[in-house]
Amino acid sequence: MKEKILEILDDINSDIDYETETALIDDGILDSFDIVSLVSELNSCFDINITVVDLVPDNFNSVSAMTALVERLSNGN
Repeated sequence: MKEKILEILDDINSDIDYETETALIDDGILDSFDIVSLVSELNSCFDINITVVDLVPDNFNSVSAMTALVERLSNGN
């Protein structure tokens, strides 16, 4: 799962070291267009539904946070 998320992120912007970055949103590394693309790809790839409630920086600041979000939504919680 983490590898697929990294692949999606790399497609959005390959100039970022997603493995070590922990403030993708807080530091403005990913902009709103990137987030729209990311949410669409995550929804499609993992067959989940990321809602407005989930669109908080804590869920998208790092690959670990995104992985946790996808896992949580995949389990229906």
